[in-house]
Amino acid sequence: MTVVDVARESSPELLEGLNRLLPQLSSTASPMTSSDLDELLASETLSLLVASDAGRVVGTLTLAIFPLPTGMRAWIEDVVVDEAARGTGVGEELCTRAIQLAKARGAKTLDLTSRPSREAANALYLRLGFSVRETNVYRYVIE
Repeated sequence: MTVVDVARESSPELLEGLNRLLPQLSSTASPMTSSDLDELLASETLSLLVASDAGRVVGTLTLAIFPLPTGMRAWIEDVVVDEAARGTGVGEELCTRAIQLAKARGAKTLDLTSRPSREAANALYLRLGFSVRETNVYRYVIE
Protein backbone atom coordinates (compact mmCIF):
# COMPACT_ATOMS: atom_id res chain seq x y z
CA MET A 1 0.00 0.00 0.00
CA THR A 2 1.37 3.39 -1.00
CA VAL A 3 1.48 6.18 1.58
CA VAL A 4 2.10 9.83 0.68
CA ASP A 5 3.51 12.10 3.37
CA VAL A 6 5.28 15.43 3.58
CA ALA A 7 8.90 14.73 4.50
CA ARG A 8 9.69 16.46 7.78
CA GLU A 9 13.16 15.16 8.57
CA SER A 10 16.12 13.77 6.75
CA SER A 11 17.07 10.12 6.93
CA PRO A 12 19.52 7.87 5.10
CA GLU A 13 16.55 5.97 3.60
CA LEU A 14 14.97 9.16 2.23
CA LEU A 15 18.28 10.35 0.79
CA GLU A 16 18.90 6.96 -0.83
CA GLY A 17 15.39 6.94 -2.29
CA LEU A 18 15.74 10.43 -3.73
CA ASN A 19 19.11 9.63 -5.25
CA ARG A 20 17.72 6.42 -6.75
CA LEU A 21 14.86 8.37 -8.40
CA LEU A 22 16.83 11.44 -9.55
CA PRO A 23 18.30 9.79 -12.69
CA GLN A 24 14.74 8.83 -13.71
CA LEU A 25 13.80 12.51 -13.44
CA SER A 26 16.83 14.14 -15.05
CA SER A 27 19.91 12.82 -16.77
CA THR A 28 21.84 15.91 -15.63
CA ALA A 29 20.84 16.00 -11.95
CA SER A 30 23.65 15.52 -9.46
CA PRO A 31 23.10 13.23 -6.49
CA MET A 32 21.82 15.03 -3.41
CA THR A 33 23.92 15.22 -0.28
CA SER A 34 22.49 15.09 3.21
CA SER A 35 23.13 18.86 3.42
CA ASP A 36 21.12 19.39 0.21
CA LEU A 37 18.24 17.40 1.67
CA ASP A 38 18.42 19.26 4.99
CA GLU A 39 18.27 22.60 3.15
CA LEU A 40 15.29 21.51 1.07
CA LEU A 41 13.40 20.25 4.12
CA ALA A 42 14.15 23.47 6.04
CA SER A 43 12.60 25.67 3.35
CA GLU A 44 9.45 27.51 4.43
CA THR A 45 8.11 27.64 0.86
CA LEU A 46 8.75 24.03 -0.19
CA SER A 47 7.15 20.75 0.74
CA LEU A 48 8.71 17.48 -0.37
CA LEU A 49 5.95 14.92 -0.83
CA VAL A 50 7.18 11.35 -0.65
CA ALA A 51 5.28 8.27 -1.75
CA SER A 52 6.48 5.10 -0.13
CA ASP A 53 5.47 1.47 -0.36
CA ALA A 54 6.59 -0.88 2.41
CA GLY A 55 9.14 1.73 3.49
CA ARG A 56 10.66 2.13 0.01
CA VAL A 57 10.48 5.52 -1.70
CA VAL A 58 8.54 5.03 -4.96
CA GLY A 59 7.83 8.65 -5.89
CA THR A 60 8.36 12.28 -4.97
CA LEU A 61 6.91 15.67 -5.81
CA THR A 62 8.15 19.09 -4.75
CA LEU A 63 5.45 21.68 -3.99
CA ALA A 64 6.32 25.37 -3.74
CA ILE A 65 3.75 27.70 -2.16
CA PHE A 66 4.60 31.38 -2.11
CA PRO A 67 2.96 34.81 -1.84
CA LEU A 68 2.94 37.21 -4.79
CA PRO A 69 1.38 40.66 -5.09
CA THR A 70 -1.50 38.96 -6.94
CA GLY A 71 -2.09 36.38 -4.23
CA MET A 72 -0.83 33.08 -2.89
CA ARG A 73 0.41 30.78 -5.66
CA ALA A 74 1.62 27.21 -5.84
CA TRP A 75 3.87 25.34 -8.24
CA ILE A 76 4.62 21.64 -8.67
CA GLU A 77 8.14 20.65 -9.68
CA ASP A 78 10.27 17.53 -9.98
CA VAL A 79 7.54 14.87 -10.06
CA VAL A 80 9.06 11.44 -10.41
CA VAL A 81 7.62 7.96 -9.94
CA ASP A 82 9.88 4.93 -9.96
CA GLU A 83 9.65 3.10 -13.28
CA ALA A 84 8.57 -0.06 -11.44
CA ALA A 85 5.65 1.80 -9.80
CA ARG A 86 4.34 3.70 -12.82
CA GLY A 87 0.74 3.05 -13.72
CA THR A 88 -0.20 2.12 -10.15
CA GLY A 89 -1.66 5.47 -9.06
CA VAL A 90 1.40 6.85 -7.28
CA GLY A 91 1.54 9.99 -9.45
CA GLU A 92 -2.16 10.61 -8.86
CA GLU A 93 -1.75 10.24 -5.10
CA LEU A 94 1.18 12.68 -5.07
CA CYS A 95 -0.69 15.26 -7.16
CA THR A 96 -3.91 14.91 -5.17
CA ARG A 97 -2.01 15.55 -1.94
CA ALA A 98 -0.28 18.57 -3.50
CA ILE A 99 -3.65 19.99 -4.54
CA GLN A 100 -4.96 19.52 -0.99
CA LEU A 101 -1.94 21.26 0.53
CA ALA A 102 -2.08 24.18 -1.91
CA LYS A 103 -5.80 24.63 -1.25
CA ALA A 104 -5.26 24.50 2.53
CA ARG A 105 -2.61 27.23 2.26
CA GLY A 106 -4.94 29.48 0.26
CA ALA A 107 -3.24 29.26 -3.12
CA LYS A 108 -5.25 30.82 -5.95
CA THR A 109 -3.59 28.68 -8.61
CA LEU A 110 -1.43 25.59 -8.86
CA ASP A 111 0.82 25.37 -11.92
CA LEU A 112 3.21 22.82 -13.38
CA THR A 113 4.97 22.12 -16.64
CA SER A 114 5.33 18.79 -18.39
CA ARG A 115 7.05 17.79 -21.60
CA PRO A 116 4.61 16.79 -24.37
CA SER A 117 6.46 13.46 -24.70
CA ARG A 118 5.30 12.50 -21.18
CA GLU A 119 1.93 11.32 -22.46
CA ALA A 120 0.81 9.40 -19.36
CA ALA A 121 1.73 12.28 -17.04
CA ASN A 122 -0.06 14.80 -19.25
CA ALA A 123 -3.18 12.62 -19.34
CA LEU A 124 -3.05 12.39 -15.54
CA TYR A 125 -2.83 16.17 -15.11
CA LEU A 126 -5.81 16.71 -17.40
CA ARG A 127 -7.80 14.00 -15.58
CA LEU A 128 -7.08 15.74 -12.26
CA GLY A 129 -8.48 19.02 -13.57
CA PHE A 130 -5.38 20.88 -14.70
CA SER A 131 -5.80 22.74 -17.98
CA VAL A 132 -3.26 23.55 -20.66
CA ARG A 133 -2.34 27.23 -20.64
CA GLU A 134 -1.48 29.19 -23.73
CA THR A 135 1.78 30.72 -22.58
CA ASN A 136 5.46 30.75 -23.32
CA VAL A 137 7.90 29.28 -20.87
CA TYR A 138 11.32 30.89 -20.84
CA ARG A 139 14.45 29.76 -19.11
CA TYR A 140 17.60 31.67 -18.31
CA VAL A 141 20.47 29.40 -17.34
CA ILE A 142 22.55 30.88 -14.54
CA GLU A 143 26.09 29.59 -14.63
